[in-house]
Amino acid sequence: MSKIMLALTSAALIGLAGCATQQAAQPTAASSAAISAEAQASLAAAQADVKAAKAKNALWTTAENALKAAEAAAEKGDSATVIKQSKLASDHVKKGMAQLNYPMLKVGD
Repeated sequence: MSKIMLALTSAALIGLAGCATQQAAQPTAASSAAISAEAQASLAAAQADVKAAKAKNALWTTAENALKAAEAAAEKGDSATVIKQSKLASDHVKKGMAQLNYPMLKVGD
């Protein structure tokens, strides 16, 4: 009997933990509404650029860090920082993608 209660309790706790993570993700979407439309568009473009760079293994860490800074600024409602960091992330993504076209370097022949 106690094994069944332990199993049911564990299942209930796992289910509740899943619900808690889903609810925690919702406030970020509402807080990004406090930034300007230009900042929202800039952030969305940067997120798409970073996603494309990740898919091609061309993402620079500086671009990823700038995107994180832009997302943090969006949560605070700082439109100017969102725009600045989003543009920086997109710029570094473009440079990383251009780097894919560089010729391969051969060391020693």
